Amino acid sequence: MTYSITAGHPFPLGACFDGGGVNFAIFSQHAEQVVLCLFDDRDRETRIPLPEREGHIWHGYIAGLLPGQRYGYRVHGPYRPRDGHRFNPNKLLIDPYAKSLTKPPRIHDALFGYRTGHADADLSFDRRDSAAFMPRCVVVDPAFSWGEDRPLRTPLADTVIYEAHVKGLTMLHPGIDRPGSFLAMASDPILDHLNRLGVTAIELLPVHAFSDDRFLTERGLSNYWGYMSYGFFAPDPRYLQAGHIAEFQQMVARFHGAGIEVILDVVYNHTAEGDELGPTLCFRGIDNAAYYRLSEDRRFYVNDAGTGNVLDLDNPFALRLVLDSLRYWVETMHVDGFRFDLCSVLGRTRGVFDRDGPFFRAVRQDPVLNRVKLIAEPWDLGEGGYQLGAYPAPFCEWNDRFRDQVRSFWRGDAGKVGKLAKRIAGSAARFDHDGRAATSSVNFTAAHDGFTLMDTVSYSHKHNEANGEGNRDGHDHNMSDNMGAEGPTDDPGILARRDRRRRNLMATLMLSQGTPMILAGDELGNSQGGNNNAYCQDNPIGWVRWQGADGAFLDFCREVIAFRKANPILRQRRFLHSQPREQDGLPDLFWRRADGTPMTLADWSDPDLRLLAAEMRMASGTPAYAALPGAVFLVFNNGPDASVRLPDANRGGHWRRRLDTARNGPPDERAGQVERIAAESVAAFVLCDLI
Repeated sequence: MTYSITAGHPFPLGACFDGGGVNFAIFSQHAEQVVLCLFDDRDRETRIPLPEREGHIWHGYIAGLLPGQRYGYRVHGPYRPRDGHRFNPNKLLIDPYAKSLTKPPRIHDALFGYRTGHADADLSFDRRDSAAFMPRCVVVDPAFSWGEDRPLRTPLADTVIYEAHVKGLTMLHPGIDRPGSFLAMASDPILDHLNRLGVTAIELLPVHAFSDDRFLTERGLSNYWGYMSYGFFAPDPRYLQAGHIAEFQQMVARFHGAGIEVILDVVYNHTAEGDELGPTLCFRGIDNAAYYRLSEDRRFYVNDAGTGNVLDLDNPFALRLVLDSLRYWVETMHVDGFRFDLCSVLGRTRGVFDRDGPFFRAVRQDPVLNRVKLIAEPWDLGEGGYQLGAYPAPFCEWNDRFRDQVRSFWRGDAGKVGKLAKRIAGSAARFDHDGRAATSSVNFTAAHDGFTLMDTVSYSHKHNEANGEGNRDGHDHNMSDNMGAEGPTDDPGILARRDRRRRNLMATLMLSQGTPMILAGDELGNSQGGNNNAYCQDNPIGWVRWQGADGAFLDFCREVIAFRKANPILRQRRFLHSQPREQDGLPDLFWRRADGTPMTLADWSDPDLRLLAAEMRMASGTPAYAALPGAVFLVFNNGPDASVRLPDANRGGHWRRRLDTARNGPPDERAGQVERIAAESVAAFVLCDLI
């Protein structure tokens, strides 16, 4: 077929249909020529050099092209790895701004820019055509009939996050047709389950187009979690039933209709192309020296992400790519926020983390992005990468200290009462600065990376043998306890203790200041068989098991989430610092011993102390329009049965026990001055006016 190309425009980047044809625009600073490759219905390729260049943007326009047109690029330039350049026009490349892709790449030697197995390794040059093994980009018209859909903007104080994998949550559900897809995620059974549970936001593991790793495919495994992105605008085709991006949009609309926000786990810190020995899929072949942060020896890559490369956000076009991608997912796909994988990488400028660096500055001033939920994984593998609490507002942060120290307390480790108190109060020492809110701490006791909640109480050691790495992968710092038997057991005593421990962990999560996050399946009693690194387990190990779910624990999770929602004192924006309140002179937070007296320095340092009690009110400084009366009294007891003296009630008021992990079903009974708190349990009391 013959195509006629004209100048077109250098904006917007990508392939944009305007009703009469398609404009193509792509960035490459160091290229000598950029060739557009169009594929017809028989997959025959036509190569058309882009005729114009403005600055570093190559562009051209072809009239008559329609949505559905498949395309890619070949880019000519120097192949000098020691100078950072790895151009190879024999490799078909993905448009970084492609909105849709036909399939994942198929691992083959032809994908590599060098001759695999050659003595010169990546310094050699490979002339094989990679087109047969590469996906095609697809021109799309992303218009979608959203109807009345609007951003939900649920306040963080009211947010309960549910972290889930599109395929993992749906594959084993008995009531879903064609599981493993976006449409399955938004099916009635899933929405009904989430609504009944009480979550307000679903956080999806990566859905950007991603690639498998050769070392996994050679072992019969795959990159299940998806943390190897190469297409920052395209939903991964594996999650589409009919290949249309409207399926993602339909999913979002369905979630919004159910009152649930959609948050995407996004991977902008690195790409699927890996280190100098990785494949050439996109950025490496378009402009390696511009997109990636290179070492002093420019043959090699900075590896702060631990995956072989990192994007160089000091380059304005790499930064623009990330920002354009984020805005696209908000404006065109209507998502409500993002969780940034290894976000410390994004905060590095000239290799050093800077909380006021280009990425953070750009996001904070952006009128589209500064309104959505922004959650950082506040670390990377580089020097100075652990930055918990250092991020600027409006970023929230995953708080791994919460997970580890709450697990440690309930495991019975000595001297952990003080650590538990800090986590319950919102980790103020980390987050209370620069006007940040107490909701900045995203609290969790389990996440995709590590043990599930069930495995936390069932295994003392990881069991990652199925990953094929000799059980060496995955971290060993699990803060777990098998209660006397490693893995499944029929011992009723052990099972009872495990059930109580799970209840205590879930209750602690929901009674703490901050923003809680639940791992999908934890409410059902899901286990991964002790695998704490199921990134490559696209099978029942990594999928959520719905059959045989623990119904009693599911009921408890619903109960404790509802209790949190009913008590605003548990989910405040202001930090509690035991300061007196103007309205009554009472402190907003009071730590008590079992006998009702204040905690002393000796108590805080007592390694044998296993009980912590907290009396909470609305924070000092809360304005009158937001202030609410009342108080909650929380008891966390990992010791034996204890008699606990409750604080004096206000005149005409009384305490009621409303939550107790040692009981089946929610209690609602008037409490006496001294209450029995069962061993290894959590109890919550609410101060009520006399009726």
